[in-house]
Amino acid sequence: MQAPVARAWWNDDWQFRKELTFDLSPSGANITEPLSNVPVLVRLSLGNFTYFNDVKPDGADLRFIAGDDKTPLKFHIEKFDPVAQMAFLWVTVPRLSGGQKTDKIYLYYGNPDAENAADSGGSYDPAQSLVYHFGPPAGETQDATAYKNEPTEFTAQVNVTSLIGEGISLDGTNRLRIAATPTLGLDPAKGLTMMMWLRIEAAQSGTIAQMRGAAGGVKLFVDDDRLVAELDTSTKTVRAAASSAVPVSQWVHVALRIDRSSLQLFQNGEQVANAAVSPSEMDGEWIVGADGAAAGIRVDIDELTVAASARTPGYIQAASRSQGIVAPLLVSGADAQKDGGGGESYFATTLRNVTIDGWVVIVLCILLLVASLAIMVGKFIFLNAVVRGNSKFLDAFRKLGDDPTQLIKATGNGDDASAFEAGGESELVAALASRKSPFGVSTLSRLYRHGINETNKRLAGQAAGAARVESLSPQSIEAIRATMDASLTRMTQRLSQNMVWLTIAIAGGPFLGLLGTVIGVMITFAAIAQAGDVNVNAIAPGTAAALAATVAGLGVAIPCLFGYNYLNTRIKNVVADMRVFVDEFVTRIAETYS
Repeated sequence: MQAPVARAWWNDDWQFRKELTFDLSPSGANITEPLSNVPVLVRLSLGNFTYFNDVKPDGADLRFIAGDDKTPLKFHIEKFDPVAQMAFLWVTVPRLSGGQKTDKIYLYYGNPDAENAADSGGSYDPAQSLVYHFGPPAGETQDATAYKNEPTEFTAQVNVTSLIGEGISLDGTNRLRIAATPTLGLDPAKGLTMMMWLRIEAAQSGTIAQMRGAAGGVKLFVDDDRLVAELDTSTKTVRAAASSAVPVSQWVHVALRIDRSSLQLFQNGEQVANAAVSPSEMDGEWIVGADGAAAGIRVDIDELTVAASARTPGYIQAASRSQGIVAPLLVSGADAQKDGGGGESYFATTLRNVTIDGWVVIVLCILLLVASLAIMVGKFIFLNAVVRGNSKFLDAFRKLGDDPTQLIKATGNGDDASAFEAGGESELVAALASRKSPFGVSTLSRLYRHGINETNKRLAGQAAGAARVESLSPQSIEAIRATMDASLTRMTQRLSQNMVWLTIAIAGGPFLGLLGTVIGVMITFAAIAQAGDVNVNAIAPGTAAALAATVAGLGVAIPCLFGYNYLNTRIKNVVADMRVFVDEFVTRIAETYS
């Protein structure tokens, strides 16, 4: 089966696209409010995107296209790392239908000649006055909006393992300071919204962020383990405090919203506090962390944003439910290839997801299978030659008269089974080609010659003379049997040579494959945890790729199991024929020379 092939295509220069669907239904993000011009985070990871090798190393060929498959959308790249197979992309979605799962966009990629079209400033509407992804190090550009409200002081520690790429860590003494500008102030007619992700490691109290000016200010802090929003005007101070403690050691989306009549506090998209206010116009510098007059707080922060307008509750919900570890707003769909590309099979998709450790296991399994097949083929040829030689020898032996030595007199003293002593199948081939005896490589012929040689030695040791009678004592006959039994044991070992490798392949192949699968699943879940993309599309590709190692292990064990049982049965039959022949030969010798 093949992956679906797209029928409509935005631009033929792009080879691939990925469908992205927005789920605002009750079973998804559960947002009833229609939204417009919403910046949405698109996480790409090993779990939901398997084509990092088809994208330019810097992501320059990435394009977001609206659901009409015609309109390019504004977007920018926070991080694109094809080595770690992880990316954080921000796209402005023009419209989202509340309560439905009908809107979609496309992510196009796969054009090596494309130029970078990312537009950070254009990704946000004019009301968005500040967006800090915290990707660049301190001292470099932080504000992703067109206003470029950069920090005047940045002493916070950069956290490289934050929720969305990089973030910052505050220890109660360090901070982030942003100078006062008209775009960061509060206009009562428009309102103000500040949003961020935060993680508090322990119960504590202190300031998180504030805007401080001559005419008052806005403040977000923790008091008695509860989040509190505060608006300070020239006449009074109003607080809106959450009724329950902020969760500890987990990422929480927090939003402070001010409109013409209320101060609201949101936690994970839900309103948790509300207070009536009459805001006045104010501006001032923003401080995140300690400000000298008030104690700071030990907290991790990511995705700090300020908007010079009162964002709607649906807008805040969309931010909370599209950026977190659990992001039900965005559903990753299938990848498609441009018409004429032929699509890609599920098997190829699975192999594309296999990690380095998985390939190591698969390659080891392939090498083990190749070695096992070579052993089985060589052993099959060898046993066929032995069976043919034994059949020819038995036909000749059973036609003998009273003298058991007649056969060796007719064929000579050449050792027709030297391949057993020499070792490998190459010597067997050489023996067959040179036709050392009329019986080829025959175990029975070898036993016969050993028995005759032992018999002749004992007959030759008798006293010479006219009255000489050739006879053998019971002890001599038993000695001949013992010599033939020893020869039989050595040839049995030769027949079973290398069979142990088949048992190793049968027992070890599945365990080796299972090891690769367990490691692959561990890596998949670790990547998902780091990327924060938890859904079936994130889990399935990596898990399927991990199972490829188990398939490789079973692919080694199954043919080796059948081959081992078949060859082992034939070896047992040859050995049984050899034992019967020893008894038959010793009996004839005893009858002839008793």
